[in-house]
Amino acid sequence: MEQPMLTGVKMPFCPGCGHGPSVKNISKAQEQSGFSPLDVILVSDIGCSGLVDPLFATHTVHGRSSALGMGISMGLSDPRKKVVVIQGDGGATIGLQHLLEAARRNVNMTLIVLNNLIYGMTGGQVSGLSTSTFKADRNIEDHTPPFDICQLAHQAGASFVARVTSPKHFTERLTEAFGKPGFSLVEISSLCQPYGAGKMHDLECWVEDDMLFRNSREKFEIHTHKTASLFSESDIMYPEFNENAVNRTGVLIAGSAGDGVQSAARMLAGAGILSGLYTTMKSDYPITVGTGYSVAEVILSRDKIHYSGLESPDVIIIVTEDGMLKVKDRIGNDPTLILDSKLRDESHMHATYTDFIKTAGKKGAALCAISYWLEQSGTLKIDALLAAADRHRYAGKLKAIISNSVNLAQA
Repeated sequence: MEQPMLTGVKMPFCPGCGHGPSVKNISKAQEQSGFSPLDVILVSDIGCSGLVDPLFATHTVHGRSSALGMGISMGLSDPRKKVVVIQGDGGATIGLQHLLEAARRNVNMTLIVLNNLIYGMTGGQVSGLSTSTFKADRNIEDHTPPFDICQLAHQAGASFVARVTSPKHFTERLTEAFGKPGFSLVEISSLCQPYGAGKMHDLECWVEDDMLFRNSREKFEIHTHKTASLFSESDIMYPEFNENAVNRTGVLIAGSAGDGVQSAARMLAGAGILSGLYTTMKSDYPITVGTGYSVAEVILSRDKIHYSGLESPDVIIIVTEDGMLKVKDRIGNDPTLILDSKLRDESHMHATYTDFIKTAGKKGAALCAISYWLEQSGTLKIDALLAAADRHRYAGKLKAIISNSVNLAQA
């Protein structure tokens, strides 16, 4: 005996809800199409349609259904599997671009839109698929024309599109959709006793006529080819410098976006690796990338690092006002504090102030300050930082900044 597509769990819908008969017809069409439960990946959406998960014995996924279904379908390597997406009219219009993208690419999946003309779970508000006649009969003063989800999907390139109102035609249309390669959409008219249509007669007066479209298209196919691993082209670093004074040191570097803070931090991290240390780097900068602050955290340690966050920095290097504004709350009395001379402040009298920007320019100030600190502290050999800079495409300029910074520290 074939395993049924439904689990037998009690339907969670309101009495008289059209989603119940739709679920039964969906399962019947799946069985008639020859699918077993584990052949189907069912993706449910928000709203009342999202309650279907426990009803099906299939694989189930819940979320932004069209996008998830598209991703699952594109990742499947077994043509015997079927992706079925279920959403309501609310979810369909909220995620309309996802739906259209799946149709445009003709991704191999079936999307079922249970259209009860309203947002049933949140109180009966109209949706983007609420028809003009429905709104007029409800005295809803919204004259915005509705989307025609079937026309949109068809024009986007779906292989098969159908609108069906009568339950006696549900199974027939769904079975055809399941058997069609590529993207298929079936819009099913559904009753909603509390807020929408309570009787089929009313629903038939409010919904658009049944519709059927077919496009002759090849379904979307993933073409794979082998490429070299990203690691095969990586610049692998091996320890070259064994002399260092590090047990564990956390360094916070702050400046302005676009001024080389991240590059300088990477070179410090690289110097740590070249010195045989465990090293992590963590970046923080605004989405605008080229304006505002830029902050980096580097940890250098003889022991393995199990957490890359830096709660209490041992060294804080700040070269611009943007950086100061971002990290000033993290400055205490304990860390070594190295600031550009332009940031001189009586509240930070224990800091070391030096002309990093004047010496290396705004884009070289962070590297200049790091080099200055390394030369004065002996935490890592300057040769390790020079070797890390030598791997950069602007190696000459960067090594010159490091050399000038060493002279500054020795002056």
